[in-house]
Amino acid sequence: MTPNELAQTVLSCFCFMALVASIAWFKTRGTVDTGTGYFLAGRGLGATFIAGSLLLTNLSAEQLIGLNGSAYGYNLSSMGWEVTAAVATVVMAFFFLPRYLSGAFTTLPEFLSTRFDASVRRMTVVLFLLGYGLVTIPSVLYAGSIAVLKVFDVPMLLGLDFGTSLALVIVVIGAVGSAYAILGGLRAVAVSDTLNGGGLLLVGVAVVWLGLEALGDGSASAGINHLLSEETHKLNAIGGPTDPTPFATLFTGMIFANLFYWCTNQYVIQRTLAARSLAEGQKGVLLSGFFKVMVPLLMMIPGVIAYHLYGPGLASIDLAYPQLVRDVLPGYATGLFLAVLLGAVLSSFNSLVNSAATLFCIDIYQPWVGGAVTDAQLLRMAKRVGLAITVFSLLVAPLLQFAAEGLWQVIRIFTGFYNIPMIAIVLVGLLTQRVPAMAAKVVIVFHITAYGLFQFLLKDLVPIHFLHLYAILFVIEVLIMLSFGQWQPRLEGPSSPRQAVVDLTPWSYAVPCAATLMSSVGGLYLVFSPLGLAGSGSPFFQPMLLGLLLLNILLWLGWGYRARMMTETR
Repeated sequence: MTPNELAQTVLSCFCFMALVASIAWFKTRGTVDTGTGYFLAGRGLGATFIAGSLLLTNLSAEQLIGLNGSAYGYNLSSMGWEVTAAVATVVMAFFFLPRYLSGAFTTLPEFLSTRFDASVRRMTVVLFLLGYGLVTIPSVLYAGSIAVLKVFDVPMLLGLDFGTSLALVIVVIGAVGSAYAILGGLRAVAVSDTLNGGGLLLVGVAVVWLGLEALGDGSASAGINHLLSEETHKLNAIGGPTDPTPFATLFTGMIFANLFYWCTNQYVIQRTLAARSLAEGQKGVLLSGFFKVMVPLLMMIPGVIAYHLYGPGLASIDLAYPQLVRDVLPGYATGLFLAVLLGAVLSSFNSLVNSAATLFCIDIYQPWVGGAVTDAQLLRMAKRVGLAITVFSLLVAPLLQFAAEGLWQVIRIFTGFYNIPMIAIVLVGLLTQRVPAMAAKVVIVFHITAYGLFQFLLKDLVPIHFLHLYAILFVIEVLIMLSFGQWQPRLEGPSSPRQAVVDLTPWSYAVPCAATLMSSVGGLYLVFSPLGLAGSGSPFFQPMLLGLLLLNILLWLGWGYRARMMTETR
């Protein structure tokens, strides 16, 4: 990259980030003077901002690198993590969200306090804060910074060594991200996420199109023909036992991993708790599900294109996407790409900082101070906590480079220490009335002990995929809680029922939208399978796709007719 191209990249990146910051400030000013305004955007988020923020909170820079690298090195089996999340968004929209909004909760531990007791609340908030502070936030900073370094070769551009370049990028990302989270609260996070998410989708489509043109010697259609006729096994999403994501895991632990992430993980669900109505929340959550279905097309097909362009000879599979971007993206567009790449990292980081501050203030500080706490005190404490978490993360993140291999293994499995007991406790809490608080506490202790044993001490003796272990422990823990409900049933119902503060009227088109989303998941797996593009094809392939399309058309027509009839009879 020449000095002139570097200047253009930096300038265009700065201009886009300044535009995002300006719009976020304009949309946020005067709305963060209260606790509700700061932590829940005044409970005023619409579907667009909810979906945009969910999308970019979930998608991070390391996914751009990792998913494309997996497609380059293996096949499309890792799309299971993305596509099956759509199922969890449907469950969130219809089951979890109405119950969260009906209780006007700010945090998940706050809900657990009303269903169980204050001890369960404290235990779960400690698990969340330890997970966020010690692993998730530093790893997001580190992984995102590594992605930026790989794509733009920052050490060479700036003439610095790798360690210094890494520390510099981490500080820049941490400073900008914390400014959104600390100064602007959730609304600033949601607005900036939505704008950056739009940029990410735009750039993602551009990279795919330009990559196909490069593969087809200037013709995208020729590139598509090449992709569909050569090495078609790369388009297979049905993972075997040796693939990164075996297909069987989609029906065991991945179900519960996605349910935890999309339905009970505080830093993800916080923007849905801020919905201005149940209908807007359902629209936003389901729209994010459609975005997840699109992810393989934008974040894995480029990896397959890179395989066809470069062959299997790249030094690392993680270099596939950076190499493709450098080769096909025009110089004037690299600044926009850098901006949305940084935006993806910023989104995960500032969402985590905001949610960690929310958990501390709502579930630790406020109960400790009591009813005397004011909004001013809450906001002051939230900003202090956010700043402390940012500083701590900036100190820890660069250290990950010195023990990356071991720490990455810990990071991969660490959420397993609290995600499964969390979803088990929440589900049992929502579906039963008599399971006591002691059951939740026993399950938390049991899971941490059992999961740690199987992951660290018994892993060689009992070789089992960690996603299958998720499912086994989930079933055991639900049975433990139900047994407590029979042995020592809770005699009184949940304490202090709360009243909703937003309209709980469901979205009238939520059902057909969810059905179309689910059929999109099935259709995508049908397309990227040996029955479809990844094999010689099947005579039933096109009729099955056509059948899915016709069923959806009939469903929407019938639902629209039903809605009109109901309107006329009122």
